[in-house]
Amino acid sequence: MTLSNLHEFLGLKDRHVLITGAGGGIGRALVAAFTAAGAVVSGADRELQSMSELSLAYRLVFDLTSRTQVHEAVNSFINDQGTPDVLINNAGFTRGETLDQVDGDVWEREVSINLNGAFHVTTPIVDAMSKRGSGSIVFISSVNALSHFGNPAYSAAKAGLISYVKALAVERGRYGIRANAICPGSVRTPAWDHRLQNQPDLLARVLPHYPLGRMVTPEEVAQATLFLASSAASGITGTALAVDAGLTAGNLRFINDVLAGEN
Repeated sequence: MTLSNLHEFLGLKDRHVLITGAGGGIGRALVAAFTAAGAVVSGADRELQSMSELSLAYRLVFDLTSRTQVHEAVNSFINDQGTPDVLINNAGFTRGETLDQVDGDVWEREVSINLNGAFHVTTPIVDAMSKRGSGSIVFISSVNALSHFGNPAYSAAKAGLISYVKALAVERGRYGIRANAICPGSVRTPAWDHRLQNQPDLLARVLPHYPLGRMVTPEEVAQATLFLASSAASGITGTALAVDAGLTAGNLRFINDVLAGEN
């Protein structure tokens, strides 16, 4: 497929795409993927410096925990640049924890960033999209929204995103708006570097849980997001797509531990 045919297939050439969390590992892969698809890409992040090396049409800076900051930045963006054709809600945050480590402050911070923040970004944009009569929104959720793998507060927030996706799909579909979610498993970004420094054997313990025997890459998450956002997925809305190297398909370690040697 030629570049011209690819652009025609995806229908994103010259479309304006806004990506939150643009300066992170997955965010940078998203910027690269949508740029390669011919889109005009703008980015948002908590700090301007994290986006300084990215080729972006427009840069928004806000803290997701501040409703005022979010609304001011997003409304200013819409007034200056118009309503984006695509919104990618990628920004998020978590830390490894079990239920015993979650107190009220942890719970409120993770829900504020991962769920409430995405809602505050989306609301003015989906309103503007509704008035125009078209729009595509993709949320980066997590496999933690589908099954429990620890991080209870983060998991609750990411599960909330999937419910929000369904609400948008059902109640805003009549305005030409599609909403979907991507649910990555562990993604090999720089966020893993400090964990691997502290626990050099961590990957050896993590990877056997994945049927493909590896983590997914930021580029694989970006490619799946690109598809759901594009006109190639024009009939798809209200879905949650796992991009997880098979993690949620089943538990091979359980099979090997329980059934191995019975035949």
